[in-house]
Amino acid sequence: MSRIRIKAGQRAYEIIKDGGFNFDSISSYFGPAVGPRWLLASGFDLTLLTKGILGRSNAVHLIGSSASAWRFAAWLQPQAAECYRKLIDAYINVKYFRDDTPSTVFTKLTKLINEYLEDDALPFALANKKYRLSIITARGRGLVASETLWLQKIGLVTCYLFNYFSRNNIYRFAERVVFYNGAKPPPFCLRPQFRGRFVRINEVNFKHAVMASGAIPLVVAGVQNIYGAPRGVYRDGGLIDYHLTHQFASKENDLILFFHHQERIIPGWLDKKIVRRVPDAETLSNVLMVFPSQSFIETLPDEKIPDRDDFLTYIDDHDQRIKNWYKTVELSAPLGEDFLELVESGKIRDVVEKL
Repeated sequence: MSRIRIKAGQRAYEIIKDGGFNFDSISSYFGPAVGPRWLLASGFDLTLLTKGILGRSNAVHLIGSSASAWRFAAWLQPQAAECYRKLIDAYINVKYFRDDTPSTVFTKLTKLINEYLEDDALPFALANKKYRLSIITARGRGLVASETLWLQKIGLVTCYLFNYFSRNNIYRFAERVVFYNGAKPPPFCLRPQFRGRFVRINEVNFKHAVMASGAIPLVVAGVQNIYGAPRGVYRDGGLIDYHLTHQFASKENDLILFFHHQERIIPGWLDKKIVRRVPDAETLSNVLMVFPSQSFIETLPDEKIPDRDDFLTYIDDHDQRIKNWYKTVELSAPLGEDFLELVESGKIRDVVEKL
């Protein structure tokens, strides 16, 4: 049974088929906003991280929103693999209850972030030579910025209706703000097509940016007035950048590694039910996407990938949810090794499919 599938955009496909793929070609590793589904990426991440696969010749940009920003924040830490495992434990063991509010969930997630990201380690993280972190957030506008739930709901419903007709309308309701570390912004922020702002990460705003990127509208209270950034309420970056929305390559032969939980790529959070809304060919051209096969997913607990619905399904049985999620992490551990074996053996040329 093959546990993973690999798809590539046009340029990436040509490079792989010509036998020119190597890990030094990867200039960015992108992670989508996927909630608990990120647990499926844990084995893939830890394999690349512990073996030092990425960033051997040039620093690699780690770009993500929501759960992926949380993942990649661990990559920068002095004891990165240990930090990543702390994130897994802290994330899985958080318990939510029926009477939780956006404010109480915010408090729990703040505690989670403090459990795996140590203040004393942040200067070392920001000086990391191998990895450059980009955290994507959404600064709310109008009613989307309100912490009064019924007003926020009206704002999001209106945003959904406008977004249905044109994705460009989403910028009426939220502004993309990218927090980055390094001497200069990541290349995608400097492209003419980029819409939004970029702010340098420092020791003061690091955790606030991480928290904001995972502040799901209606579920988690937003992060107010992040230091060094425009004033406002910051929410989950997936509102604008859910899966893949940018051409992240700065050079023709740069490759963008993308571990995803599914075959379909959805640009924004509000695009989930808009089947016609897909990334364009240019955005996908340099992408190398790895995702689990259906046969592998069927081996997981409940034959499904963990998601936020599990919190409701098991709200009266936290132990079962925790057990299921740890089992998913265990079963997903070999996915990175599977990928490395395909690359090192050259078999990736035979299995790669076109996006």
